[in-house]
Amino acid sequence: MVLPRVVLPKLLVKPVGRAISDFGMIKSGDKILLAVSGGKDSLSLFHLLRHFQRHAPIKFDLGVVTIDPQVEGFEPQALEVFFKQFDTPYFFEEFPILEQAKESMKGDSYCSFCARIKRGLMYKVARREGYNVLALGQHLDDLSESLMMSMCHNGKIQTMKAHYINDAKDLRIIRPMVYVRERQLADFAASSNLPVIADSCPACFTMPTERDHFKQWLLTEEKRTPNLYKNLLSSMKPMLDEVND
Repeated sequence: MVLPRVVLPKLLVKPVGRAISDFGMIKSGDKILLAVSGGKDSLSLFHLLRHFQRHAPIKFDLGVVTIDPQVEGFEPQALEVFFKQFDTPYFFEEFPILEQAKESMKGDSYCSFCARIKRGLMYKVARREGYNVLALGQHLDDLSESLMMSMCHNGKIQTMKAHYINDAKDLRIIRPMVYVRERQLADFAASSNLPVIADSCPACFTMPTERDHFKQWLLTEEKRTPNLYKNLLSSMKPMLDEVND
């Protein structure tokens, strides 16, 4: 089978490779399970991890998991066809997250509730299939937005970790794209014709969320302060690694 040709720009490969090295994300013999929603970020990370699987001096296995929240308008089933092209182990889990949220959510945002449920399902698949690392597709914009939300809403200086161990101490979680900007991923997804599922979680657009507010605020501020995201990364970097502290 002839695989689709994907050319990874150095401006993506270099920061991801640097993050993997800086935080010791991948170790020889790791079995990495990548969470793929169908959005540009996780699909881009799939190609980046495949690149390092082929070219990095350490050897690791790669599999993919998709969680279907069974929300009307979200149809991730086509992803299975995509991953079959690459002979990559693919796992598909369905769970009625929106219905569960209506019954169980108590004052939390839907996005936070959904993230917790999805994470639990990903952990379940990783344990069942023998994976010891879960890879997630958040990028520098995501971390910056989380930092601002945490400071403004919770009075805490914290954000997503680049590398940490779960509470049960049996899985490591990595975010290899913490040095990458969202616009770089959007450009790569468009130029490579990745099979992006538009609005990969439509329910998020009808539920209360502050993330988009902070996203737009930061992008506006960046016009005044071109080094904004570089400065934010420098501020956040000491708190990104839990495993190697």
